[in-house]
Amino acid sequence: MSRLDRVNELLRREISAVIQRDYEWHGALVTVNEVETTQDLKEGKVWISVLGGHPHNVLEKLNRDHGSIQARVMKRVVLKSTPVLHFHHDNSAVRGVGIVNLLDEVDKLPKAPEEPEEEV
Repeated sequence: MSRLDRVNELLRREISAVIQRDYEWHGALVTVNEVETTQDLKEGKVWISVLGGHPHNVLEKLNRDHGSIQARVMKRVVLKSTPVLHFHHDNSAVRGVGIVNLLDEVDKLPKAPEEPEEEV
């Protein structure tokens, strides 16, 4: 695991803790799936998923408060440079559920009869 991977994982955990502790989401479950920082640690993309709520509202709130979130995270994570955080919606969970549902439908389709095995 590279240094950048360790930094990204540490930031993911700390950002997640701030979002869960300091924000009220009114029935929605907001999770931080991944953080991708640039090599120079100047910028960071934070990928979040939202279950049971509107991602647009959550993203708007997080991007509006990104400076405050950065300040809280950087009190616990000391880096040479503080990355500017940009929050993005990660819809991979929704896509994953869609793929599983599609596979279930394919499984229900009629299948070709199995051919008998030939004896040698």
